[in-house]
Amino acid sequence: MMKDNFVNRAMVRHAIRAAIKDPDKNIPKILALVERADANGNNATAYANLRRGFEDPKNNWNIMVHNLIRNVDPDVLESMMMSLGFHSAVASAYDRMENIEKYNCNIPWAVLMDPTAACNLHCTGCWAAEYGKNTFLTYETLDRIIREGTALGTYTYIFSGGEPTMRKKDLIRLAEVHPDCAFLAFTNGTLVDEEFADELKRVGNFALAFSIEGSEEDTDFRRGAGTYQAVIRAMDILREKGVVFGFSACYTSKNLGTIGSDEFVDLMIEKGCLFGWYFTYIPVGKDAVTDLIASAEQRAYMYQKVREWRGTKPCFLLDFWNDGEYVHGCIAGGRHYLHINANGDVEPCAFIHYSNVNIHDCSLLEALQSPLFMEYRKNQPFNENMLRPCPMLDNPEKLREMVKNSEAHSTDLLAPESAEELTAKTEQAAQAWAVKAGELWDAVDEGSKKSHRNVIYGGSGKASAGG
Repeated sequence: MMKDNFVNRAMVRHAIRAAIKDPDKNIPKILALVERADANGNNATAYANLRRGFEDPKNNWNIMVHNLIRNVDPDVLESMMMSLGFHSAVASAYDRMENIEKYNCNIPWAVLMDPTAACNLHCTGCWAAEYGKNTFLTYETLDRIIREGTALGTYTYIFSGGEPTMRKKDLIRLAEVHPDCAFLAFTNGTLVDEEFADELKRVGNFALAFSIEGSEEDTDFRRGAGTYQAVIRAMDILREKGVVFGFSACYTSKNLGTIGSDEFVDLMIEKGCLFGWYFTYIPVGKDAVTDLIASAEQRAYMYQKVREWRGTKPCFLLDFWNDGEYVHGCIAGGRHYLHINANGDVEPCAFIHYSNVNIHDCSLLEALQSPLFMEYRKNQPFNENMLRPCPMLDNPEKLREMVKNSEAHSTDLLAPESAEELTAKTEQAAQAWAVKAGELWDAVDEGSKKSHRNVIYGGSGKASAGG
């Protein structure tokens, strides 16, 4: 664990409270404090960018921070800044790097878990319900995973499913028992009510990401009639309570015009979203509709659009695939995150359903040292073009190779799908994206490319631990 004297936690809390009272005067001070705590300079570039932003009152990041302080309950903000800003960002980097060296395996920044496979919806293209309605992780198992993770330096825990809010009480209890950790749940929003919002406010370190497909028509088409209005109502409840939340959007070949529009992002910001997470449609499952895969041109549009918004919209936006440029390739396989499904199978990614181990039979560390996870560590990055990070969507031959070498099995309980069957559905998209991604990567300046190579290979020809 990071030593208590590495940074004085009481001093951090004091600085946070001061920033809430007078952000213009005190935010630069807290940034300087966090920089001093980050002795290894893991986030030096981010700090420099933030400093420039705070110096310009019209900067969208400055506006976003002021919105955060103005609209989020002060106790929630303090809890979230301690768990996410201090432990997940600063302490995690220190502890993880130490344990990566010690155990010679990937240690993730975040663990994604499915508390249940049950869901009250059945969305087009979602595999979650296929695991079986009676499949779930007990509270004791979830708690053990978190305890083992924090011992390794992992302080961020994300819930998916199924619909994770079907386990509201257990999730709130976990957030309460682990106040140093930051929690997030991807939710369809239909089960969020006043009582749950009050509990989120009470614990403070638990945020929601609402799944939404763009317009009411697009959302209800994929998720069922009335879902869009349920999400909007849930956002209104959380905004009124001062709870942190954002949106999660899956862009497909059919909804890009809406979900990739300025009007959509502006509406999400107006509703109170402080962050947004973009995903692209992946044809997981034997009955997956391949026509919904975004074309290379559509994916390139989102690549450009999200980067544009980061300079103009007061909302923290991420693009799971297209941000490989910033996280040095694929983040799965425990390099930055992993997935544990409701049956306990430990998978390298939420979209790649293969495994060698089950968390009921091993520790989190043993899972990270399992054959498939070590294949990921050995092969990352899967491409020198950081805009082609994924071993399924962008480099399908890599996934086939790793599954074969590790003798991993399909974790789909109802209709197991071989790596060959899965990647046959993404091969054409991968070939088309290779051309477009090549054009985009050629436009990235050489200085940035060199920094990516240094982080990944450490100048030795071997993959390094990475941030």
